[in-house]
Amino acid sequence: MYLLISVLVLIVCILMILIVLVQNSKGGGLAASFQASNQYMGVRKTTDFLEKATWTLAVALMLFSIIGSLSIPRGVESERSVLEDQMENVIDPGAIPTFPPPSPDEESSPVEP
Repeated sequence: MYLLISVLVLIVCILMILIVLVQNSKGGGLAASFQASNQYMGVRKTTDFLEKATWTLAVALMLFSIIGSLSIPRGVESERSVLEDQMENVIDPGAIPTFPPPSPDEESSPVEP
C-alpha cells in the first residue's frame, strides 16, 4: 500500500510541475498560443482549466501525503540495521588487551639473545 501511495505522489508531483511550467504569471503561457476566438478552448477556458488542474493536483498531493504517512509499514518486530549491530558490538579502543598468562616452562627458562 505504501509503495502504491509513493508512486501516486511521484506521478502527481510530475504532473504538477508540468502544469505549473505551462502557466504564465501574466496570463500568457499555453493560453497565449490560442489567440483565435473560434477555438474550442479559448484563452479564458485554457486558463481556467490550468488553474483548476493546479488546485486539484495540490489537493491530491496533500491527501496522498497524509495517506502515505499513515500507511508507513510499522512492524512490531522491526529488523535491526547492520549499523545498529556494529554500534552495540564495538570494542572499546581504550581497553587494555589481556594476554594469556605465561606457561611455567617460559617463566623458568631465561631468554638468551
